[in-house]
Amino acid sequence: MKKLIIEKLPRIIKNRKKLELKLNVKITNRGKEIFIEGKPEDEFTAEKVIDALNFGFPFLTALKIKEDEYEFEILNIKDHTKRKDLKMIRARIIGTKGKTLKTLSDLTNCYLELKNNEMGIIGSPEKIKNAQEAVISIIKGSKQSNVYSYLEKHQVKPTEDLGLRE
Repeated sequence: MKKLIIEKLPRIIKNRKKLELKLNVKITNRGKEIFIEGKPEDEFTAEKVIDALNFGFPFLTALKIKEDEYEFEILNIKDHTKRKDLKMIRARIIGTKGKTLKTLSDLTNCYLELKNNEMGIIGSPEKIKNAQEAVISIIKGSKQSNVYSYLEKHQVKPTEDLGLRE
């Protein structure tokens, strides 16, 4: 049985039945605490999905973590800069009308969400690594265009199954 403390409890309660059905766990709550009961591997997956929902990801995006090739990572902006003007750094990550964040999401094939001084990333491990490097580069002051060209050069190529394995 896992115990989580949740900030956005109404989102979890609203989707409780769907979560229980999709994740094969029993979810109960007491105050801001959520209890997850089920098989250990199901509890682990449910914890990641609920963390992503609590972070601010949409329901269907958070459920992608259930698939084996998707993971959820949190990148703390404060860990990568000594600057005090975090508002300016967040503005650089979001870009004008959200353009930078959307472009980063498209180039890395990851789902990105910015909350306070943290960046949430959902994607496959190789793609998450590229997304983290790109966000860290922007935090450290690289031009967005340079980051985009880096991502275009280092895009993860899908592996082809040639049918040689048995």
